[in-house]
Amino acid sequence: MDHKVRVLMTDDNAVMLMGLQQVISVDPELEPVGSAENGEEALERYRTLQPDVVTMDYDMPGWSGVETTAKIIREFPDARIILLSVFESEEDVWSAVQAGVKGYLTKKAGEIEDVLEAIHEVAAGGTFFPAAIARKIETRRNQPELSGAEMAVLRLLGRGLCNKEIVDELGISAAMVKFHIVNLREKLGAADRTQAVIIACQRGLIRLEE
Repeated sequence: MDHKVRVLMTDDNAVMLMGLQQVISVDPELEPVGSAENGEEALERYRTLQPDVVTMDYDMPGWSGVETTAKIIREFPDARIILLSVFESEEDVWSAVQAGVKGYLTKKAGEIEDVLEAIHEVAAGGTFFPAAIARKIETRRNQPELSGAEMAVLRLLGRGLCNKEIVDELGISAAMVKFHIVNLREKLGAADRTQAVIIACQRGLIRLEE
């Protein structure tokens, strides 16, 4: 590449942004050109700066990193975005891939150092998914999709609601609730509703705080 790779960094943690800038600045072929602390700011900075690569935080106030990625790529289809996350469940990774990220790294101390290699690879037109992340993508690719109605029931199961409470919450019949639960158990490979919730949490489909 004839010019330095221009990198826009997005993270709501000022310390993380400072650390990223220091790491990127060490590489003579890379140039940090700006930063953003939330998704809306990231989109505006992208429009203004037109960077070669974006490092995107997953968990931000307002738009998430996945939502921000989707919005940027909708407007700039050739955008090259690497997502950095504390989350690494199948569903977290898969949603990022579906949004269009070219790379996915966790914020573990050992892996954050891979960000330089990831930036170079993505800037050159490639992708960067470490082996553990790639395996999760492949596993999730082969999982059956849950419908919107099934996800609604699953979230309520995660909150500990019984069938009658789910009926009241969603305004559907008891028979339909049972139908969705049977489908959820089958798609998740669960023996009962409790195991369905456990598997859903492990995969990142739901989080209990929801």
